[in-house]
Amino acid sequence: MTSKIAVIGFGNIAKAIITPLFDKKLLDPRDVYCLVNTKKSLENIRKNYEYDINIFQGNAKGSEVIWDCQVKLLSVKPQQLKNIVEPEKNKYDRNLLVSILAGVSLEKLIKRFPNHKCIRVVTNIPITIGKGSTGIAWGDEITEDQKQFVKRLFENSSKIYEFSEDLLDIFLALTSSGPAIIALIIEALSDGGLSGGLQKKLSEELVMEMILGTVSLIKETNLTTAELKNMVTSPGGTTISALRVLENRSLRSALIEAVVSASNRSKEFR
Repeated sequence: MTSKIAVIGFGNIAKAIITPLFDKKLLDPRDVYCLVNTKKSLENIRKNYEYDINIFQGNAKGSEVIWDCQVKLLSVKPQQLKNIVEPEKNKYDRNLLVSILAGVSLEKLIKRFPNHKCIRVVTNIPITIGKGSTGIAWGDEITEDQKQFVKRLFENSSKIYEFSEDLLDIFLALTSSGPAIIALIIEALSDGGLSGGLQKKLSEELVMEMILGTVSLIKETNLTTAELKNMVTSPGGTTISALRVLENRSLRSALIEAVVSASNRSKEFR
């Protein structure tokens, strides 16, 4: 990777994308230029971040170098987008802008950054431990070399999926909102264990180990979820009793509607 990269907003997700590239010496910290919003953020990164990157606050002197970078990773909060304004002229024509802003469409990005070729990316919080899921929708006129460059940005911290933009909203609902849904399920199941007399910490551990084991079993044996459910459900047993309660309370429908609702909300941000 030889292009200079600007990172506009350097929060947890941006760090999770960039840091593995430094770790594996795929990117030189001297080729990365970061822009942050506050003096506190700037001082915190300078003090605590393990790599010596170029970092600037807002419109401070020297920060215009950000716009001379051939690749920009846009990782601010969606509501902060209005504060990011590109100059009328850039050093390089048709620079690449990679946005990880939730719900901000390619159309909106192109209007805001007319001197850039735009790419929209959706990723999720497990990327912070190298277990992310990343969906990419390519804008117009993106070359194959540019596609490969962008994939290299993410492949060290996540599994990559390529989509048409209209599918990114449902991808976001499943993978970006999904961890919160799973966390809620873990919390509820562990509270069930607590109600039965288990200590909270032990109950949470048992639930998480059960979920990890179940996912591994499905992936390693190619079982369908229905097949696994039938394997552990016996006539008149404890499992069918539990499933009956969940079906009566419309858990399946609630989860479906939760995903659809998150997807629809994402579309409203476009």
